[in-house]
Amino acid sequence: VIANLKWLLENHRNIEVIEDNIENKELTYCMKDKDIIFHFAAQVGVVDAIKNPRHDFKVNALGTLNVLEYARRQKKPPFIVYASTNKVYGDIDKRDPVSEAQPISFCTPYGCSKGAGDQYMLDYYRIYNVPTVVLRMSCIYGRGQYGTEEQGWLAHFMRSKLNNKPVTVYGDGTQRRDALYIDDYVRLMQMLVDNQDKVKGQVFNIGGGPDNNITIGYALLSMGFDPQEINYADWRPSDQHTYISDISKIEKTIGWKPEIGIPEGLERLKQWVQTI
Repeated sequence: VIANLKWLLENHRNIEVIEDNIENKELTYCMKDKDIIFHFAAQVGVVDAIKNPRHDFKVNALGTLNVLEYARRQKKPPFIVYASTNKVYGDIDKRDPVSEAQPISFCTPYGCSKGAGDQYMLDYYRIYNVPTVVLRMSCIYGRGQYGTEEQGWLAHFMRSKLNNKPVTVYGDGTQRRDALYIDDYVRLMQMLVDNQDKVKGQVFNIGGGPDNNITIGYALLSMGFDPQEINYADWRPSDQHTYISDISKIEKTIGWKPEIGIPEGLERLKQWVQTI
């Protein structure tokens, strides 16, 4: 966070940085007179949520309610883009791409807290006419991401490889995910803003889609890992074996789809990691 903040301030002079806490129910200073809110504030770790579910709830569920409560009190509520998660679908294992018609089935405290925020976002549009859109995210990766075991696994693996550090795979490495490069995600944010009337009150599954899916094992091999550099541990709770986003709804609605494939995305990620 500190490194990315430093980069923003050095490269974008028109950015104002306001430090606040999403657990602060007022949020008056950071949200005052804003037309658009990208709600990315979250506790992002499944394991951390299991260790401390109360903190996870206060940030993800109650914090999101704080954002919505402030928004609905405004004469003209801001347009809110909410980054949800595929974990709202629970511990599923579907070989076919998962659409928004998949029943939600919260699993782990993280899935519950993010899922609560997800549903509050949709309901505040229905009940209070706060213009919201929910994005159920799959794997996002790319430059600027300082990945960890909990979040940003492709960046975590790449940094570990380039720094000659071993990695731990939870499970057998056959887990499959669709991956979306950050530039495509940023482009989506602009398109959502430009098409508010088409997307408000809706939920979309967002990721690389069927054309951009990869297994953990293949990712490690493509980065040049030797088997001796890889440790294995037990599966983690709610670690879906296979999850690939069906992104056809967002494409039909506003015409967005990924443009950067995994080979190009991983090469861009590698080039960035080599500079840090």
